[in-house]
Amino acid sequence: MELEESIFGIIPNESVLHEAVVNHHANKRSGTHSTVTRGEVRGGGRKPYKQNKINRSRAGSIRIPHWRHGGIAFGPKPRDYGYRLNKKVKRLAIKSALSPKCKITNSS
Repeated sequence: MELEESIFGIIPNESVLHEAVVNHHANKRSGTHSTVTRGEVRGGGRKPYKQNKINRSRAGSIRIPHWRHGGIAFGPKPRDYGYRLNKKVKRLAIKSALSPKCKITNSS
């Protein structure tokens, strides 16, 4: 069977192959994790107590993150983790994956 030297006879590029695998896994991630921020927690519309003359710290809502039943400060939000590889990088990754599978023997 005749195999093309330009596809099956190259030295595999491991870093490009790794980049392609990482890209594949990143594109498969669903990214549906979510937490509730202080704006999304139910309640907490008015100030809990007045600002001055009561010797307590200033607070604008009962749903601030450091209070009990408050929102999460920097929690995860749904997002897309996918990104695209360059066309030449994709081709080189495919060639790098196929090359070690078929060893070419020169019959000369």
